[in-house]
Amino acid sequence: MPVIEPRRMLSELTVREAMRRITASIPAESSLEHAIRCTIKHKINAVLATDENLEPVGVVSRTDLMGAYYAGLSIQSPARLIMSAPPTYCSADDTLDQALNIMREKRMHRLYVPGDSSALGTGVLSYPDIVGLLYRFCHKCERNVQKQRGPGAADSDLLRVKEVMTMRVRMHDENNTLMQVMEDLSSHRFGALLITGKSGVPAGVISKTDLVLAFKHGVPAHACAREVMRTPVRACSQDEELVLAIREMIFSDIQRIFVFRENRENIVGVLSLSDAAQARSGSCRACMPSRIEVL
Repeated sequence: MPVIEPRRMLSELTVREAMRRITASIPAESSLEHAIRCTIKHKINAVLATDENLEPVGVVSRTDLMGAYYAGLSIQSPARLIMSAPPTYCSADDTLDQALNIMREKRMHRLYVPGDSSALGTGVLSYPDIVGLLYRFCHKCERNVQKQRGPGAADSDLLRVKEVMTMRVRMHDENNTLMQVMEDLSSHRFGALLITGKSGVPAGVISKTDLVLAFKHGVPAHACAREVMRTPVRACSQDEELVLAIREMIFSDIQRIFVFRENRENIVGVLSLSDAAQARSGSCRACMPSRIEVL
């Protein structure tokens, strides 16, 4: 008797439906400062690096830029010194499930989509793009949170933040140096750390974006964490519906939110857009084909 595995939304949708069609790029000989300005201007986490023929030869991410900051490189150094090569590609006709598998297996946060005529390709797919598409489908779904409160509502179908979040939180004292923060981010492959103040109370957050901006503004790497941390700490309850946490991240233009249990000082996890994307079924269990039709 054949085994039939349930399909989910991501096996029905393609990369073409979620990808962004504008691919930011810089010459590989451009300075690191230029790369930082490009990520800030386009609100992206990485840019393509190209050769003299505009052929993509690598990718410069905020992780790479943080590494340059940690290594003490000049901000005028060429981007080719730190770029990751070559770019990782997927097809526009691949399903989002296939794309996510590539991203997970290769530990990549984005995939580029090649084009027929343009050397730079036709687009780029990242975790926020996938989550954004899922949210749009969930928002229209008859079983979404806003429509769930009527007769016959089944709250058990809703995914909660605690089911998807990462249950590891790295914390640093506000007096620790940026060097210590960067070492921790790099060794644990996290996107952000919680910064604590007096009595260990959460006081702020430092992300790779904050460190890249510190690099651009010439903040010394031995400066204290409190000098660049962002406040307040954005947090939600572990029992909150996943769709609401996703909505807050999308509308607030942030990539992660910390998670507390019982009170905001008791941080027990962190929810990122990559966590939400890898949930692979939207924000509730209504994405099974027998209960929702993807149009």
